[in-house]
Amino acid sequence: MMQDWSLPDFEQKICPPEELAEKIAALPRPLVFTNGCFDILHRGHVTYLAQARSAGASMVLALNTDASVRRQGKGSDRPINTLANRAAVVAALGCVDLVTWFDEDTPAGLIEAVKPDILIKGGDWPVEKIVGSAETLARGGQVFSIPFLHQTSTTQTLAKIRAAEKQGS
Repeated sequence: MMQDWSLPDFEQKICPPEELAEKIAALPRPLVFTNGCFDILHRGHVTYLAQARSAGASMVLALNTDASVRRQGKGSDRPINTLANRAAVVAALGCVDLVTWFDEDTPAGLIEAVKPDILIKGGDWPVEKIVGSAETLARGGQVFSIPFLHQTSTTQTLAKIRAAEKQGS
């Protein structure tokens, strides 16, 4: 039997913002929305995403574009991974139903377009500071800030790598 080496199924989860409405209409509700950079995927990321997804029947993950990440002040060399690579990695996760992106500093416009039933961010965001929380709550939706179970971050990982490089040189 001949092996099929076409694109993996998870690549179909990656959706440009302008095509999102049609894809979202096919997803079961309640719909969860979350967003972030997800530059170097780690245990904290995957735990958080699985927890977020468990709050609803499907989940949309919106990624900051590369330019948007650079404006976040995380460092001049960030993101480490391009948008295309970050999107493919998170799309391969079973808890993620759709992956899209936004180029603005916040996903406010995208949240209004998606109109999620549940809006979720990590524990470093109090509910009242989560972009789109007021609008989501006004529509009758829910907003959650999930406490971190694992104290890991891409910034910490990069600092550790850079420190090891300096010791080695």
